[in-house]
Parts: sequence; structure tokens; C-alpha cells
Amino acid sequence: MIKRIVKITVGIALLGVFIWTFYFLFKKSEEVPVTFQTITAFDTTIVKKTVATGNVIPRKEVNMKAQVSGIVEKMYVVAGQEIKQGDIIAKVKIIPNMVNLASAENRYNQAQISYENAKSEYDRNALLLKQEVISKADILPSELKLKSSKEEVAAAENNLQLIKEGVTKSAGSATNTLIRSTISGMVLDVPIKEGSNVIESNTFNEGTTIASVANMGEMIFEGKVDESEVGKIKQGMPLILTIGAIDTESFNANLEYIAPKGVTENGAIQFMIRAAINKSKGGSFLRAGYSANADIILDSRTKVMAIPEMVLQFEKDKTFVELEKAPNKFEKRYLKTGLSDGVNIEVLEGINKTDKIKVPQMNS
Repeated sequence: MIKRIVKITVGIALLGVFIWTFYFLFKKSEEVPVTFQTITAFDTTIVKKTVATGNVIPRKEVNMKAQVSGIVEKMYVVAGQEIKQGDIIAKVKIIPNMVNLASAENRYNQAQISYENAKSEYDRNALLLKQEVISKADILPSELKLKSSKEEVAAAENNLQLIKEGVTKSAGSATNTLIRSTISGMVLDVPIKEGSNVIESNTFNEGTTIASVANMGEMIFEGKVDESEVGKIKQGMPLILTIGAIDTESFNANLEYIAPKGVTENGAIQFMIRAAINKSKGGSFLRAGYSANADIILDSRTKVMAIPEMVLQFEKDKTFVELEKAPNKFEKRYLKTGLSDGVNIEVLEGINKTDKIKVPQMNS
């Protein structure tokens, strides 16, 4: 009897272990139900923009060129200095061309000889007129010759002085050996030093730059946009500039120029753009040449209902989201969408702010 009870007890225990093992393995083999995250729509401002890269430069920058060839005798400005139109930048000492100098000296000597001969002839005729040997009409040719030779002496002397010193007696204080600024502004660069050789600006040569001067009160952004974006922009659009060297401040600008012709750079067509920077009082000083990125505002919407673009799903040419109708149960809802900034998209029709929208799981 006892053996029978023991056998029954062991049998029940083994059956229990078997049932528990089966149940455990069954539960383990069951798929874990997927729980989807949900979100709701929200109000936000959506700004659609494109980006251009470029530099901040002065609108008006002028290179001051040497008007005569020679050696810089004195520099009167340094980079960063504010100057006014007409201020002297440098003085150039002329090193005359020996051929031109010899020719000018020869002309002057010949003019002196001609003048002395004309004066002797005039003096002789004046004496004869006084003695009434000749008439007054007879002395007129020698008088005219004397005046002409005197003018030639003055011209030859001026030419000789011009070649030697770059200035004539008749010019007074005017001289092209003093390089003056043609605009008011800040000296950006002085690429030469005292004692440097300079070449004059003429038809065949740009001449040596003595200094560059710019009006730093009027700055512009100059950059390039890709051909895929240039059709979306137009003059007058607002820009927001971010400058790498000034990471605590952004600057507003207005697009004022779009190049009608593109250029090829690294296998892509780029179009030049320019924008006037609206610099506020007390803002950071903008240095010429700062690199900058410009966000060109194509369109914007303020306080609109939006959802993240990642929750959108597509069915042919339709757009939809899945709304939760019961725990972990969803149904399709087709939407009419508006402006997108690449992260969020405006919703015009299809849902309201209380709807719970399924966040699709990303494929790993």
C-alpha cells in the first residue's frame, strides 16, 4: 500500500514537472508583443531655408596704387588706422630713367642756347630801333622768337624737374609722388614697407598696391549657392548669417544680387550671391574676410500645428499616419501637409492635437 502511494506521488510530481516545463518552454517561445511609442501634434514655427557659404567683405574696398615708379620713402599709415579721403598714405621717391633724364637735360640745354641767341638778336634789334635804323615792325619777329624760346626753356625745365622729382614748378603743391587716399575708411592692409620698389599704374600695368582702404561701416556677405537651390531664391529674401569667429551672435541680411551665370567648382555649378548685412549698433566688429554661413529664408510659418516628419508614412501619392484607437491598436489617417523644414512638417488637415500618433520603428 505504501509503495503504491509512493508511486502515485512520484508520478504526480513528475507530471507536474513535465507540465511546468512545457508551460515554461511555451511561454518562452511566444513572441514578446511590440509596444509602439506615440506622440501628439504640437504648435511650432517652421522655417524652410537653404544654406550658402561665403565670406564677409566690405562693400567698398579700394587699392591705392603708385602713380610713379620709384622707392617708398615714407609710409604714413598702418593697418587698422582710420583715415579720411585725401589723407597722405605714402611718399614715393622717384628714381629717374637715365635715358629719359639725359633726353630731358639735352632738351633743357638746347632751349637755353636758343633763348640766349634769341635774346642777343632781340637786344641788337632793340638798339637799332632806338637809333631809328629800323622800324618797329622790323623788331616784331625777334620779339616773338624771344618769347617763344623763353616758353620752351620753361617747358624743358618743368619736364626735367618732373622726371627728377615727379612734380613741376607750375604744379605748385600738386604732386603724384604723394599717394593720397581716394576714400574715407579703415586701412585694411599695407603690403609694402619703406624702401620697397613700386611701379606706376598705367595702361599696361596695374601698378603696385601701396595700401588697401575700405569702409567698414557697410559690410556685405558674398557667397555661392548650388544650382539645385538657386531657382528657389530671389532678391529681397532675408538671410541669417552665422560667423565662425563670432559664435555668440547672428546677423540679419537681405539678398540683393544673384549671379545670372554660374561657375563650375568641384564638378558642380555654383551661383554667386551678395547680401547687405544689417549691423546693429553695439554689435560685434565684423572683420573683412570672416567666413560665414547664410541661411536663406525661403518660407516660414508661425505657430502652426506640426508633427515630426519621421512619423509620416506613404502610400503611392498619399501621406498618412497611424492613430491609436485602443492600446496598441492603430488605424490609418490620411493627411494634408504644408511647409516642412526637414525635421517637422505642417499639418493642414487630418488630425488634431489630442490624437496619439504611432512612431514607426526604425529598421535596424
